[in-house]
Amino acid sequence: GLTQISDTGELEGLVANVIAEHPQAVADFKAGKNVTGFLVGQCMKASKGQGNPQIINKLIASELAKL
Repeated sequence: GLTQISDTGELEGLVANVIAEHPQAVADFKAGKNVTGFLVGQCMKASKGQGNPQIINKLIASELAKL
């Protein structure tokens, strides 16, 4: 049970769900606040600590840049 999830396809879905579930974090991001750490934490929680945090961080930055 200690395997790390590094599949970007699987993690992209996870990141999209976490961003959708936290509209306040998105609003804070648009207001200029750094919410990446919070969102990475939520993704790690959702993946039960198995998500690769470096990949999650990159995916979150990419998703937030699209907003």
